[in-house]
Amino acid sequence: MKNILITGGAGFIGSNLALKLKNLGYSVTVLDNLSSQIHGENPEKDSPLFQSISGKINFIKGDITNRKDVENAIENQDAIIHLAAETGTGQSMYQIDKYSRVNVLGTALILDVLVNNRNSVKKFVLASSRAVYGEGKYRNSKSENVYPEHRNTDLMQCGIFEMTDENGEILQPQPTDENSKLHPSSFYGITKLQQEQMVEMVCRSVDIDFVILRYQNVFGVGQSLLNPYTGILSIFSTQILSGKSINVFEDGLPTRDFINIDDTVEATRRSLEMETANNQIINVGTGIATPVLTVAKMLVEKYGKETEVNISGDFRIGDIRHNFADFSRLKSLLNFEPKVTFDQGINGFADWVLQQPVHENNFSRSLEEMKEKGFLKS
Repeated sequence: MKNILITGGAGFIGSNLALKLKNLGYSVTVLDNLSSQIHGENPEKDSPLFQSISGKINFIKGDITNRKDVENAIENQDAIIHLAAETGTGQSMYQIDKYSRVNVLGTALILDVLVNNRNSVKKFVLASSRAVYGEGKYRNSKSENVYPEHRNTDLMQCGIFEMTDENGEILQPQPTDENSKLHPSSFYGITKLQQEQMVEMVCRSVDIDFVILRYQNVFGVGQSLLNPYTGILSIFSTQILSGKSINVFEDGLPTRDFINIDDTVEATRRSLEMETANNQIINVGTGIATPVLTVAKMLVEKYGKETEVNISGDFRIGDIRHNFADFSRLKSLLNFEPKVTFDQGINGFADWVLQQPVHENNFSRSLEEMKEKGFLKS
């Protein structure tokens, strides 16, 4: 395979992947609509992500919901890496039509073109998400693995945020493997699961190899600092450097599995190249659960600011408590383990952020939106 199409290839993961593949000798085409939420109002002039690939990668400004754009982009491609999507748990809960049109119908359109148009595509790599698991795997007091349903709003309003069993006993989070129960707790998660099901069914039907990568929380140098709806490190960084306080949801102890962009790109590159990945679903994460409050405090220290960190008790409908990856399949199928520790990654990220201009990211407005819609509660 020589010719590679990356949808959403001007985004954070996509731009880094495009440059990596180009340096390895691939002919890379990017299809991206340069969303203002990620790239700003004048992306072709001001977006660092777009500028990183401009003039280096064959770029098509277009949309995965537009058939002509998709047909044009797929022509003569040997493989597709499908990253284009609306992301963000909170926003997905009230922008249902938008998330459905882009994530579900956009993916369906790509698959429709693959089925009905003559093409040379041999492999399809889908960027999915840990969001398909909802709350991940837990263990109860009997040492049984369980998959609890979504948290009770009434209990959360009383300050009880941990997952509990029917007797009120706290469940212990476990690494979530690819065979775990799939029960998304957000509309975003539902769209990613639908993507997975469509890709697997259609690709098997037309004999195209597929790989489904369930990314955990990807972070690192170059991440958009403009998007107020997703990317904890970016949101916290902008708040700190703007002289604003940080609002940490719940009791500050929800955890996330943070994987560095370099490791994410390497895992994705291997999934493209290695036959052992064909027709497989693979978690891309570190297996390490880091509390959100720890992230906030680390960033405050890195930036040397006297920033107030408020543990608010607020919570978002659709948010999960814990979910960290069992990455055994990543090791066995791709012969890869993440190399960048969270400490190393956050040091590099903070150094890079300090070199960037401070922009307003409209985080307060995003919180107001969620509160108005009834998805942010106290």
